[in-house]
Amino acid sequence: MRKLFWLMILLLVVFFARPIWEEPVGEYVDLSFLDSVDRTIENITDDPEVSQALDGAKNFTSRVGAQLQSLIASNSIELPEAVAKPELVETDSLFAIHNVTLGMDKDEAQEKVGMPLRLMRNEYGTDWHSYHQDYQNYVLLSYDKDNKVNGMFTNQDLIFSTEGISMDSTKAEVRSLLGVPLKSLQKGNVQYILDTREEYDVFKTENTYTTVFYDIHEEDTVTAVQVIHEELENERTEIYTEPTEELKEGYEYLLFELTNSARIQRELPLLKWDEQTRMTARKHSEDMAENQYFSHTNLAGQSPFDRMNEDGITFYVAGENLAYGQYSSIFAHEGLMNSMGHRENIVKPEFGYLGVGTAFNSENQPYYTANFFNR
Repeated sequence: MRKLFWLMILLLVVFFARPIWEEPVGEYVDLSFLDSVDRTIENITDDPEVSQALDGAKNFTSRVGAQLQSLIASNSIELPEAVAKPELVETDSLFAIHNVTLGMDKDEAQEKVGMPLRLMRNEYGTDWHSYHQDYQNYVLLSYDKDNKVNGMFTNQDLIFSTEGISMDSTKAEVRSLLGVPLKSLQKGNVQYILDTREEYDVFKTENTYTTVFYDIHEEDTVTAVQVIHEELENERTEIYTEPTEELKEGYEYLLFELTNSARIQRELPLLKWDEQTRMTARKHSEDMAENQYFSHTNLAGQSPFDRMNEDGITFYVAGENLAYGQYSSIFAHEGLMNSMGHRENIVKPEFGYLGVGTAFNSENQPYYTANFFNR
């Protein structure tokens, strides 16, 4: 009878713990053997002692299930304390971000946004200086050799425009105010056609190149703005920058930061950076770039979960996003957000960790692998 009692406890623990070991995508597990167990249980539940044992087992497994759910929740970061948005001040510039404008001195800009939390090499050969408070009021700024702002970006409600453009503006409204967007960019002797897919517009206005990104899942409203000084844009002689180790790392960390910026706006737990998973992701990006393919399944037939398991990464839930050929991590992130399946990974509450790996092919086009998981 004691053996039967513990058998019932084991079976019920397995049943109530299913969400812990089931994965969104994984190998099929044949559970048909449980049919015979079900028939056996049906035949013995008339015994009063067995019935009492089962009641005790159910109470025990309920407590175990609650403890397991608590353990899962503890692996996610608590939401940080809310930070107030700065009051936006009118300026004479077409766009200001967090009250910073192109040409502003670095010291004056940092009086408004604080000190940078990370520097990340970008496609222009400068560094994005990252400013935020737990990814709230998220701003990227670039500086020239004289410490003047020559590049700005945000994907949060921090923009002021003399034309009245805001994060609530639609694509049609932006175009009516800024005119016809560019269809191509001249780099050296090459004319590069912009493959915008109606997800963003690039406008040449006075001495700036302004890229306005749209959220196709939210009625084509503005979701991010990048402003680059003409001199900086002209220094980029090719559409894809020659890769360096600094650029690779810059792209990886920037995609991670943009993901957390998107999550904090939706009041979702922030993701922790995972170095081990970064290496797993980077190996897959390198494999795709070297062997000229683009797939979640590698040439050895391994899934993302196989690759993570092989590298000793433990998880109970995991997902993977891939991107290829975008001009930078900003374009990659905005494109992923406009793809519903990828967007679901970015904003999935259950994820707690992220590792991003980047590689470049012979044409300097970047491949991105982002592995999300929780343990």
